[in-house]
Amino acid sequence: MTISNHNVLAPRRDARKPTGLACGQRPTEPKGPLFIAALAFAQLALYVALLGPVMVSMALKVSTLTDDPTQRTSMVGAVLGVGAIAAVIGNALFGRLSDRTTSRFGRRRPWLIGGSLVMGLALIGISQATSTPMLAVGWFVAQLGANAAFSPYIATLADQLPEQQYAKVSATVGVMQSVGVLVATWFASLFASNMLLLFAVPAVVGVVGLCLYALVLPDPVLTLRPPRLSLKELLGSFWVNPLRHRDFGFAWWSRFLIMLSSFMFTSFRLPFVTDRLHITAADGAGVVFLGVLTYTVALVPASYLAGWFSDRTGRRKLPVALATALFAVGTYLLLHVGSIGQFYMVEALLGIAYGIYMSVDMALVLQVLPNPEDNAKDLGVFNMANAMPQSLAPFLGAALLATSVTASEPNYALLLGAAATAALVGAIAVLPIRKVK
Repeated sequence: MTISNHNVLAPRRDARKPTGLACGQRPTEPKGPLFIAALAFAQLALYVALLGPVMVSMALKVSTLTDDPTQRTSMVGAVLGVGAIAAVIGNALFGRLSDRTTSRFGRRRPWLIGGSLVMGLALIGISQATSTPMLAVGWFVAQLGANAAFSPYIATLADQLPEQQYAKVSATVGVMQSVGVLVATWFASLFASNMLLLFAVPAVVGVVGLCLYALVLPDPVLTLRPPRLSLKELLGSFWVNPLRHRDFGFAWWSRFLIMLSSFMFTSFRLPFVTDRLHITAADGAGVVFLGVLTYTVALVPASYLAGWFSDRTGRRKLPVALATALFAVGTYLLLHVGSIGQFYMVEALLGIAYGIYMSVDMALVLQVLPNPEDNAKDLGVFNMANAMPQSLAPFLGAALLATSVTASEPNYALLLGAAATAALVGAIAVLPIRKVK
């Protein structure tokens, strides 16, 4: 890949007005089924590779290194937290670099391919790790590669889609996220005893999906080089002024809080199931898979109906706020789960809430982006609201779990109570947004 510098593509001109195939221009024509199918499969593939370790695989890997329940949750929290720091850094940084890339293959395509390959190799390395530091390094590199691909990927929604397709396509992307998690947990149940296949199979799926999308993507070429990237501009990759762009700021905080709520539970979903329901880790992987299946079956119709309603009416805020509040209720109800059947019922409720949320919230975000010429950079900043909770939730969750007064089970009541509260505040945070109905 080629990142523009001071000595290429003369003469120097204003990069804010790039020529070529509509760099920085808002599209008006709807995209066809082939593009949307490739977009959806890329999202599914990335989540198969990336969220399998978050949901199940890392806990299974850690279980091969220790039998102590408290030490296990602490190790999982530490490894996932360190890796998520790479996601925070990578999302915004690679978004900025993608916006400035002058490769003849386009701005996004080189990062989609290169990032996916780094992610895949790192996941295979994790399968062979024999210590917590090795797991942490491997997961850090995997997250860095994944976000080098994901930030340009998510920018293509703003690059390629007209406004009338925002919610419907966002619904498809949201469904693929959940289907990806489902497939990842299914792989985990299949390969629970084989660490190489547990990580390598999802890695291959992730690389294939992102590379196929890179081939289909009509990626415009930035033909005018941007000015030299200064330190100030580089640091600005991690910042959008929430006072100048208050709607973006409120949307950011709403996403941050619901993702914090979600990852406070999902980072410890497998230990929760095994400890609360008193089953083995192998059986727990099967229960988690069926739970995610239930979640996904409930999510799909809710997501598409919400996307259809939102695009038809133009309303974004109310569906997002109600869905986030419903997610808080579902998270609270996990406190009262005492059987596998009850666990599945709550998963269904969470799936409905999250399906509505993801289909409409992404449409809301695309409408409040500050600058169409910096889509990847601004979405990279926004995606820090996805990535930062992944850093914080494992550490915070492990600390909350460690406050248990009994040695037999971590403090899941405190963990889930805090998660439900975060989601409820996230529902309130979206209400002051003015630009979107």
